[in-house]
Amino acid sequence: MTAPVFVCPLDEAVRAGTLVELSGPEGRHAARVRRLQPGERVDLVDGGGTRAAGRVHDVRGETVVVEVTAVAVDPEPEPRLVVVQALPKGDRGELAVEVLTEVGVDVIVPWQAERSVVQWRDERGAKARSRWDATAREAGKQARRARFPEVAPLASTADVAALLATASLGAVLSEESDEPLAEARVPEAGDVVVVVGPEGGIAPGEELAMRAAGATTYRLGPSVLRTSTAGVVAAAVLLSRSPRW
Repeated sequence: MTAPVFVCPLDEAVRAGTLVELSGPEGRHAARVRRLQPGERVDLVDGGGTRAAGRVHDVRGETVVVEVTAVAVDPEPEPRLVVVQALPKGDRGELAVEVLTEVGVDVIVPWQAERSVVQWRDERGAKARSRWDATAREAGKQARRARFPEVAPLASTADVAALLATASLGAVLSEESDEPLAEARVPEAGDVVVVVGPEGGIAPGEELAMRAAGATTYRLGPSVLRTSTAGVVAAAVLLSRSPRW
């Protein structure tokens, strides 16, 4: 089994032989929940691509001291996978972020679609985005990722169109399309942008703006998926046909 992952800052001074202290919530989890003992393997990540493999050197209350044995930096992913996720109802937003993180998505863009029931406004929006950030972090740890996905600021339809205009591949999921996503040509570099609509579907004006930006509509298959799960299925289809998998 792979080593458990904990998040902590890792700068250029961290190298083999360095002692790193895990404290706060991460140290508490390592010492009290995982009950790590000296000699056990752990991985430390900073969420930005750096991973330090090591072994527990000492446990002092709720602080775990790790001796680093090796440091590596994950390369920037190519192509980069961006999923634009329309705001879903209830806790399905966090579910979408969780599974998108686990499958390997690099950027998650919350989108205030015309037919989104949920509205991110003022303090409520800030709290919702904070929950998405926390979910991405925890899911990244669970998936043993060194590079966590970026949760972008809330996007408008104009923002999404601008994102699609610069993409190497722009895909808008639509049950009415005749183009199978499995037949889309996946580029070796650049951004692959996938747009997932809300429960009520993408409005005609929104689809028109996205097509004008160079996007193509695709279908996933004969069944209709929830907005919280369509993105991860699309991501898996595209990643399986890319150099990354």
